[in-house]
Amino acid sequence: MAAGNETQVHVYEQVATLISCGLSVLGSLLIILTYALWADLRTTPRRLLAFLSIADLLSAGSYFYGACRMFDRESWDCVAQGAISTFSNTSSFFWTVAIALYLYVFIVRANQRAADGLVQYFHLVSWGVPLSITLAALLLRKIGYDASEVSVGWCWVSIRARDHVAWMLLTGKVWEILAYFTLPVLYILIKRHIQRAHATLSEYRPILANNTTSNSLSSMADLKLTLIPIIFIFLRMWSTIRFILMLVRSPARQSPVLVTLHGIGNTFQGAANCIMFVLFTQPIRTRLAAFFCCRNQPPTSQQRGDTNTPSYSNGTVPQGWDSDN
Repeated sequence: MAAGNETQVHVYEQVATLISCGLSVLGSLLIILTYALWADLRTTPRRLLAFLSIADLLSAGSYFYGACRMFDRESWDCVAQGAISTFSNTSSFFWTVAIALYLYVFIVRANQRAADGLVQYFHLVSWGVPLSITLAALLLRKIGYDASEVSVGWCWVSIRARDHVAWMLLTGKVWEILAYFTLPVLYILIKRHIQRAHATLSEYRPILANNTTSNSLSSMADLKLTLIPIIFIFLRMWSTIRFILMLVRSPARQSPVLVTLHGIGNTFQGAANCIMFVLFTQPIRTRLAAFFCCRNQPPTSQQRGDTNTPSYSNGTVPQGWDSDN
């Protein structure tokens, strides 16, 4: 490894990364918990979100271990941590795109049967492809110490491998960059379709259009459809920037600000999903409050989820995905 190719990770960068990892672990567990506790939340979109949370949980946990260890050389646990993070991080990319594709087929194509039929292929691709890539990288000894060139203390693709750039692309960066383009396109198409559906409803059913609650729910669902790709890109872009800077051998890749943003961005996805789909979902907040604080109180109709959700034909997202279901 050439001199100067090792990025020094400062204590505050390490602490920021560990806090982000911890929040993502808690957030992912909370999403999985809500799915396991309440049967009426076990819709297909929420099930896909639970699988994404499993991948994010593994990812955050492996990054937490790597950030704690702050590897300075290759070792067995460096390789193990690198393999787990490679698998889970790549799987997270696939599940994130899979959810967007499911919503597109369900909403825009108006074909729930086709959307549900995709789930088995989502499992095959989102678990199978990352596992195959990770096993190949392990067998060819490509995973190891990367000198924090495109990480923050954890291990990934060995910086000593001659073809490390190609393996960095294959084990993450290609899928990450593809997601940058795929997610905005799918969610823009979904938003446009919902907006057209609501415009039609407002023309033929003025009473519904003037309903404050209906408008509020639609606005929250619309906001989430906007935030999903924006948050994903904002969190992941810092690692991509550092990867590009590494390719051009720019010393800017070692900037403390950029390293800190990379450490937080790569590890915060589970927490971000929890904020959007648990903490910003009022009925789930109510249920959690009752579960943790007021177990002896009988649930209200809202806590039981007795809300009347318009069908997809009215321009709504699938039940279990929007702000109040």
